Amino acid sequence: MSDFITSGAIKVIEIIGVSEESFDDAVNKAVAKAAESISGITGVEVLKLNARVRDGKIVQYRASAKLAFAVH
Repeated sequence: MSDFITSGAIKVIEIIGVSEESFDDAVNKAVAKAAESISGITGVEVLKLNARVRDGKIVQYRASAKLAFAVH
């Protein structure tokens, strides 16, 4: 199968990635974790970024994202 879906159906799920490093890392972790159980992820759409703050410092980055993959 090619890297992109040209016909058939696409399933979309929503997932939240979490990181102590950065928003970028949170997105990457979300995709990597989902890829452990979902094959053929072809796209990611970042919906929302937010962070947890403690004592005036960001202690956790969160990225809400939608992942797309082919339905077989």
